[in-house]
Amino acid sequence: MKTRLLSASLVLSVIAALPLQFASAADAPAEKTITSGDNLHVDGIPPIPAKLVDEVGRYTEARSASFQDWHPTKPEMLITTRFGDTNQLHLVTQPGGARAQLTFFPDRVDGGSYETTRGDFFVFTKGAGGNEFNQNYRYDFSTGDVTLLTDGKSRNSSPQWSNDGKRIAYSSTRRNGADTDIYVQAPADPQTDRRVAEVQGGGWQVADWSPDNTRLLVVEYVSINESYLWQFDAQSGERKELTPRPAEGAEKVSYRQARFSKDGKGVFVTTDRESEFQRLAYLDTSSGQHTYLALDAKWDVDDWDLSHDGRRIAYTLNENGRGTLHLLEVTTANGAATAKPMKGPTFNPPLPAAVISGLQWHRDPKQALLAFNVSGARSPSDVYTWSVAGGKNVTARWTASETGGIPATQFVEPELVTWKSFDEREISGFLYMPDAAKFPGPRPIIISIHGGPEAQYRPGFIARNNYYINELGVAMLFPNVRGSSGYGKTFLQLDNALKREDSYKDISALLDWLKTRPNIDEDRVMVTGGSYGGFMTLAVATNYPERIRAALSVVGISHLATFLKNTESYRRDLRRAEYGDERDPEILEFMERTAPLNNADKITKPLFIVQGANDPRVPKSEADQIVQTLKDRGTPVWYLLAMDEGHGFAKKKNADFQFYSTIRFVQEHLLDGAPPAKAAP
Repeated sequence: MKTRLLSASLVLSVIAALPLQFASAADAPAEKTITSGDNLHVDGIPPIPAKLVDEVGRYTEARSASFQDWHPTKPEMLITTRFGDTNQLHLVTQPGGARAQLTFFPDRVDGGSYETTRGDFFVFTKGAGGNEFNQNYRYDFSTGDVTLLTDGKSRNSSPQWSNDGKRIAYSSTRRNGADTDIYVQAPADPQTDRRVAEVQGGGWQVADWSPDNTRLLVVEYVSINESYLWQFDAQSGERKELTPRPAEGAEKVSYRQARFSKDGKGVFVTTDRESEFQRLAYLDTSSGQHTYLALDAKWDVDDWDLSHDGRRIAYTLNENGRGTLHLLEVTTANGAATAKPMKGPTFNPPLPAAVISGLQWHRDPKQALLAFNVSGARSPSDVYTWSVAGGKNVTARWTASETGGIPATQFVEPELVTWKSFDEREISGFLYMPDAAKFPGPRPIIISIHGGPEAQYRPGFIARNNYYINELGVAMLFPNVRGSSGYGKTFLQLDNALKREDSYKDISALLDWLKTRPNIDEDRVMVTGGSYGGFMTLAVATNYPERIRAALSVVGISHLATFLKNTESYRRDLRRAEYGDERDPEILEFMERTAPLNNADKITKPLFIVQGANDPRVPKSEADQIVQTLKDRGTPVWYLLAMDEGHGFAKKKNADFQFYSTIRFVQEHLLDGAPPAKAAP
């Protein structure tokens, strides 16, 4: 299983609550309401009509599937999908085949990978209550037994398998809670677990094993703009830096996905070295020479995989948020690599505006079989394969995820829109408009800002958000303001540290642009976002309160300095690289002056705060302090806190309750109290 160095971003539809029950007292009101369970703290949220559950139910039942790993010898795979309350691992043995659930936990399973020779067992990763302190476990097919492999307390990365299937390597905060040291273990015997090397920093991840299983390829992640490649001896821990630090004042370089070449003499990697965008490159480990592949690409290579015979690279380009899939034939010799596009037609995803992810070749090169995920506005993520064996191009769909019985044609395809910001820089986003025949006239709009902040909104399936568009007639716009990834490293750094307020101005320019759209009601605007998007939501609420009706902040930061003080120690320096170091007096003064918490008197429109009590990234204190401050000032504020969630609600029952609450918030503050009933046909 490959390591993904970046994570991804939170969207409005992933937050919520617990088992629901109808009020049944003798003096109950005529209209029944639902109540939350004891795991939810509900403050300021008005009663939710029970009939709403039936009205919106179909929009809560969509599910998705994601590829995890190939069986080493058979054309079978592990996927994650949800049939109960959380994502679990399932086995699929053929395209369109039944999904057999293998893990059953109250908390989601984040991923799993087979032992690489016989596939007698797999190792999977999960946390508890949203705390992200993931542990690794072994699942044995013969007995169904599950064995804990890690210490049960520290934060551990997903494992990388040796080629002989005997060992895994991973990083862990076990030593001091902050530094992600390198560990090696034989999963068949958990007692073999040992620390190979101590490191400094929380961004170290094992990327690959050398073909002879003696060396580890490790990425040291400092920030999205700065990372380094290292080679570690898998036995002694002796290390060699493959990409030395730049000279003082020189531009920093980012290295992301990395794999050893088949002969072990070099490394294939994506990097923005000497480029605005992430390109495929080959690095000779002896000389340090870089050879660049696919030179004509004007967008980021955002995912790729090398076939196990070392002959093919499949990669995706992120073309303004939309994914395209490509193949290269590669050869290495004399410290360099050459590549040419494979013959035959380019594969076209079966969905428009598709997002493609999770590329992985089967270990048997004779099958030339590539697995990947495809998501689009009209379909949740599903798993596909593409075979190029014998010069043919054969695609197959392995999973078909449900959409709650709603036909795919009912979901809106987004429009890519652009506007000019204060400095004439072009900013883009994806706009979803309701059916004009069903909902004539200017429509109210929700602006949903992604997290990261180095993430990017991409036009995949928007799940519950389709309800606002299809049934309430509310438009939705997902902007990619400066600081978003996907548009080059210059754009990526435009909001760093003291430049933070420039990204707020991108939203101000968007609010101006809405006035030019006759199908948008500029007087009915709501802003929302998760994580950093929650911080942006609060920033908009303090800077432009007269231009919005309401705001919803999900696991959002209310003060960058207090956030940096209280976020988990393993990630503190990683975040300082983006937001600035609060120990610097100039940076601290800026954070104090611009903090939404310190400008709460400017928040004059209703605010909804959603938080997970176990969030290791944005701690609960960030939500508590802004809620209490607004209460003290008499500003309307709703607060939903889940005691069994972390950075976003992973449990369906919680996500459902948050969805119902959000509909009530939209109904009351964006739609002028109109009931969330379907529009007339």
